Amino acid sequence: MAERCVRVGYGVVFRAVFANMDPERAHHVAFAVIRWLPRVPFLAGVVERYSRPSAADGVTTMGIHFPSRFGLAAGFDKNAKGIAGLGLLGFGHVEVGTITAKPQPGNDKPRLFRLIADRALINRMGFNNHGAAAAARRLERARRNPGRPVIGVNIGKSRVVDVADAVDDYLESTRLLAPFADYLAVNVSSPNTPGLRGLQELDQLRPLLAAVHESAGRVPVLVKIAPDLTDDQIDAIAGLAVDLGLAGVIANNTTIERSGLTTPEADVAAMGAGGLSGAPLASRSLDVLRRVRAVVPADFCVIAVGGVTTEADVQARIEAGATLVQGYTAFLYEGPTWATRINRLRRKRLRRAQR
Repeated sequence: MAERCVRVGYGVVFRAVFANMDPERAHHVAFAVIRWLPRVPFLAGVVERYSRPSAADGVTTMGIHFPSRFGLAAGFDKNAKGIAGLGLLGFGHVEVGTITAKPQPGNDKPRLFRLIADRALINRMGFNNHGAAAAARRLERARRNPGRPVIGVNIGKSRVVDVADAVDDYLESTRLLAPFADYLAVNVSSPNTPGLRGLQELDQLRPLLAAVHESAGRVPVLVKIAPDLTDDQIDAIAGLAVDLGLAGVIANNTTIERSGLTTPEADVAAMGAGGLSGAPLASRSLDVLRRVRAVVPADFCVIAVGGVTTEADVQARIEAGATLVQGYTAFLYEGPTWATRINRLRRKRLRRAQR
């Protein structure tokens, strides 16, 4: 009942306030509340009791025990500031970032756009973050929290660094962040940093992933790929990840495709370049997931992300071969009880399965 009241209330606030507010500003307002939550022990305790996932939904992969299959994708917490609050809201793991070795402001504003009719976003944020050194200090503090979620750290190329020097740039982030990460995700698939997606070409990707993997030591390393790759490219990168001894593949990042949208074409064109995320990505993301799973061993970690809104979406990804599932865009539309609701419905599903 409390969850339903919060959900309905958020819907009213979203339509009346957030939908009329600049999307990036709305994000900062919501994020401030999430950061504040752990500082109110009574409220934090109540929220945690409602949001806690079922122990039966836990899974061990990459040598790490995840308390649930469902987590938050990179992009929401770019600077590792809200891990505790996000864990309280029911996410079994939180992937922070994308973090770059050098601090950077990102692209010019406006750079985040809602497609409300499509339950989607277009972003060209450009890896705005405070840099790896600042994130490392926050991650060190976050790891001291015994109730924290699993922490993934997503790393990308600094914009001021030439593609030819990308390996050294990623290694600087790895050196600073790997000691405080449960796993590292190498982002070579955002469409918002010039030249970045070119790193998915095998002749550039192999030395990059090999170097990060070696530098990370025992910390598992995954590679995050784009949904706009051809099937042959997906097969090749998944095979490369296995050959190099990586821990997994994250399938997938945002898309540059704009087909099949409900939002008027002129409105979409006015928003400009950027990566599309949310419900329209669901079908392609499932295709990419199945393609990756067909190439890699059964015990290889595959994280599915893209178009995940409901518990049924989570289950569909698991049935298609996902080890873990992430969401992000639906969080903005569904509100603070989103992960709680998914955890509750998964608990019911798992109980039915045990009868």
